[in-house]
Amino acid sequence: MIKDENKNNICGEKIARLRKQMKPKCSQRQLAEKLQILNLDIDKNAIQRIECGKRFVTDIEIIAFCRVFNMKPSEFLSDD
Repeated sequence: MIKDENKNNICGEKIARLRKQMKPKCSQRQLAEKLQILNLDIDKNAIQRIECGKRFVTDIEIIAFCRVFNMKPSEFLSDD
């Protein structure tokens, strides 16, 4: 279910929540660095735009987020 038709993704809010729940807490810059280690060319500004719904998220990026958060794509994309 899409909550806001003006957003370009449905996972940005979840990414922000998961990032903030990480131990130790992870900044947007630190998350970008973790994704860069996985060979995903992304920066802090892209993370910010994803989290606020202003940027689309590719399937490759979803897989990388899943690896960082140690989740399966089905878990990552589920409503909770």
